[in-house]
Amino acid sequence: MVCCRNVDMLMYPYDIIELKKCLGIRSDEFLEKYVQVVKGGNPFFPALMMKMSDDNACPFLGPEGCRVYEHRPFSCRMYPLERGVDRTPEKGRPEEFYFLTKHDYCKGHEEEQQWTVKEWLRNQKLLFHNAMSDTWTEMDTFFATNPWAGEGAAGPRQQLAFMVCYNIDGFRDYVNQHNLPADFKLSKSRIRDIETDDEALLSFGFDWLKMVLANIPTMKVRKKR
Repeated sequence: MVCCRNVDMLMYPYDIIELKKCLGIRSDEFLEKYVQVVKGGNPFFPALMMKMSDDNACPFLGPEGCRVYEHRPFSCRMYPLERGVDRTPEKGRPEEFYFLTKHDYCKGHEEEQQWTVKEWLRNQKLLFHNAMSDTWTEMDTFFATNPWAGEGAAGPRQQLAFMVCYNIDGFRDYVNQHNLPADFKLSKSRIRDIETDDEALLSFGFDWLKMVLANIPTMKVRKKR
């Protein structure tokens, strides 16, 4: 499959959660085996890219095709659509739009079946992925404000943010070690979800980072006795 070779595949936080679950490994192991840290569009926070095999193929490309198809990354799942979000304040709430990309090597364009955007989003299970992408975009935009000014790249707070965003199992170890949820007034259901669900833990991590890095009141702090 030509489309699975010689590609620069950016990886997002939820991509790592999906793939490490599919493979049955921890996120830190996934990062070590399948990911390389690169300089992306954000000057103040690193990006992650899929590490290609020796023959420049996706490491999950097998003889019969994609070995992780149901858990494939957001960029693969979205293709051939590209999604943009207009966050102009005058428009009120964010407005999403889509456009079609086409590459000669993709044989899918030759199929007779036609799809509307809504049909494609439902069929590829993209609605939840879009929501997770929006959450990450908000966080990445926050990182672009350089909340670790004076600390420099790869400083302790940036390393902490990297762990929260990309190494969810490492962050779970940290949360359990420090009993972080106990520091905040959280509902029992949210605490239960944080303990068992990676997506809920990631959401908690994003809220926690905003408090730690910029004193943004995303959660109510429980008073120390």
